[in-house]
Amino acid sequence: MNAVNFASGDQPSVIAQLGQTLDGRIATVTGESRWINGRCALDHLHRLRASVDAVVIGVGTLIADDPQLTVRRVAGAHPARVVIDPNGRAPADARCLRCPAAPTYLISAPGVRRGPGVIELPLRDGALAPADIVAALAAMGLKRLLIEGGARTVSGFVDAGMVDSLHLLVAPMIIGSGRQGLELRPEGRLAAALRPATTVTVFEDGDVLFECDLRRQTPARQGEP
Repeated sequence: MNAVNFASGDQPSVIAQLGQTLDGRIATVTGESRWINGRCALDHLHRLRASVDAVVIGVGTLIADDPQLTVRRVAGAHPARVVIDPNGRAPADARCLRCPAAPTYLISAPGVRRGPGVIELPLRDGALAPADIVAALAAMGLKRLLIEGGARTVSGFVDAGMVDSLHLLVAPMIIGSGRQGLELRPEGRLAAALRPATTVTVFEDGDVLFECDLRRQTPARQGEP
């Protein structure tokens, strides 16, 4: 399996992961998403969790999936769990809030929530800024981060330029319609498109991992302007 590479030095390092179908869907039109990716992709996800200080999700993923965000499929320590919850929607009975395996933090706008584990950050244009989140967690010693979901959260961190490496796990499946994966700011020119240096790994059960280094761009293809 792939080793997890982090940027050297004392700066924060951010990995994002997203599992999807060949046609870029993360769920059907009814929201069904288990199981798009197979066991090898799940092993890889848990290996990512075991390699970071904290795993970050949006409150929508917390409500929809109620994940534990622990390491169960590989050896390693459980990371801290971080939920981006600007408006205080996180249910008190969520599994990651009740599980004592690792600390859980809720990031909210000022005055929305109170209590231990709450991190207050200002809203910028009505939202919590990825750069502020990364800086706040780094100040707590949580410098190696995994942005695990959902697609809107991953897209927001990519758009903000806060992701060093994107792990895109593609299953050999076509849904045809459903929830889209990455949705970034529109770009009308191919010359301005992201061209990350990418390593491709085919897992034994058919899923394909695209490990995209967003800090290193490849040149335009021959024949392009």
